[in-house]
Amino acid sequence: MKILTSAQIRELDQYTIEHEPIRSIDLMERAAKAITRAITDRFPVHTPVVVFAGPGNNGGDALATARLLAEQNYNVSTYLFNIDNKLSEDCEANKKRLADCRKVKDFVEVTDEFDPPQLEAQTLVVDGLFGSGLNKPLAGGFASLVKYINQSPAYIVSIDIPSGLMTEDNTYNIRANIIKADLTLTLQHKKLAFLFPENQQFIGELRTLDIRLSEEGLKKTEAQFTMLEESDIRPLLPHRSPFAHKGDMGHALIVAGSYGMAGAAILATKACLRTGVGKVTVHTPRRNNDILQISVPEAIISNDHEELFINETVDTDAMDAVCIGPGLRQQENTAIAVISQIRRAQCPVLLDADALNILSNHRAWLQQLPKHIIMTPHPKEFDLLNGSPCADSYERLSKARNMAEHLEAFILLKGHHSALCLPNGHVVFNSTGNGGMATAGSGDVLAGIITALLARGCQMADACTVGMYLHGLAGDLAAKELGEESLTASDIIAYLPKAFRRLHD
Repeated sequence: MKILTSAQIRELDQYTIEHEPIRSIDLMERAAKAITRAITDRFPVHTPVVVFAGPGNNGGDALATARLLAEQNYNVSTYLFNIDNKLSEDCEANKKRLADCRKVKDFVEVTDEFDPPQLEAQTLVVDGLFGSGLNKPLAGGFASLVKYINQSPAYIVSIDIPSGLMTEDNTYNIRANIIKADLTLTLQHKKLAFLFPENQQFIGELRTLDIRLSEEGLKKTEAQFTMLEESDIRPLLPHRSPFAHKGDMGHALIVAGSYGMAGAAILATKACLRTGVGKVTVHTPRRNNDILQISVPEAIISNDHEELFINETVDTDAMDAVCIGPGLRQQENTAIAVISQIRRAQCPVLLDADALNILSNHRAWLQQLPKHIIMTPHPKEFDLLNGSPCADSYERLSKARNMAEHLEAFILLKGHHSALCLPNGHVVFNSTGNGGMATAGSGDVLAGIITALLARGCQMADACTVGMYLHGLAGDLAAKELGEESLTASDIIAYLPKAFRRLHD
């Protein structure tokens, strides 16, 4: 699924108008009918409705929706804000249609002073002030109106995007001046801003309405951002031959664990095995030997000569993929061993957790990383790797994209919608996963999954893409049966077989 920028959204609208062909006012009517259906399916006809419409096409959508609701006998009060006496062409047309509708009893065009209506708990507010074309923070009277709506007990439905929220970059937005919707009815495509955690307070429940924009136009649009769908994953899954033996299924090396952090090595190793790799060798401090032998009898244990932490490298000539980082800690001897192991590896390398923290403390080493290395930081780890904190998720994503291009690396920013930044500048968002996966060890499991896919022969981009989708899907299946509150990293591993079965079936 493509995630379009505000400019691309306008272009797709125009392509639909020109090639369907359809008049822009009729496309707006189509959108309004979809919005109206979504509202009438949820709110009974006795619900009092207050519609706030702005001067642009988002306001035109709102005016058309107000008319359609009135025609279905809803009690609708509509306020059109035309402060500068300048409406878009389609907004002007829908203003006339609304004024001509006999069932519309309360329509006010605001050109100067505004006496706001009383918004009660049972009131439904339809927010159509500003849409995806907004490019600066709201101010003045519109900011005051947003604050008035937000402080009311009314239920708020935003058309396409909550007014005041910009489609992509809200780094310098004024968050007090953004509508806090209870329900957002977005048109055709999710917006990039919807994928960032700090914006969830404005979006509420999200529904995407199909208004039948041109599929041909969408195919021709080169999107820098995409979101994974199940149909994207199935063709990328590695397949196991009936005649396969363990030597055909890859040999993974996991460099993980310090004394007291053996659990990270265990989780990464178990996840790697559950993802179908033929063999896993775990290099870990000597003190962890017994717990790993007991916890993961299927693994080969390579003991470091140090008791408590990693201090040496491993020959990787026989390895098909290497994972470095879970539970390592950051002693200087470990740091030297990590960069030596990276340089020594002749196969795909994934860096996670403390391997990333070590690089953050030795940032000059970033330039020594091999091309197409994979890094899987969570937000704080990336900020350390970047060298300075990021103001918000958009800035972090932008810097991760730049770093991925500069280093020719794969950077997987972990989160609710994990974002894989590719060396060519494209970003792939994950669509699986849930809040229950915000638990210790979840990242170690992801590292193990991706490492197994690499060892089994998947291309790096495919291993990252399939890995994050599988990880989230296993978490979703676990949460469905166990609930989010009690979910642990071990549960994600336990549900990997069901995730594979669902995708293969």
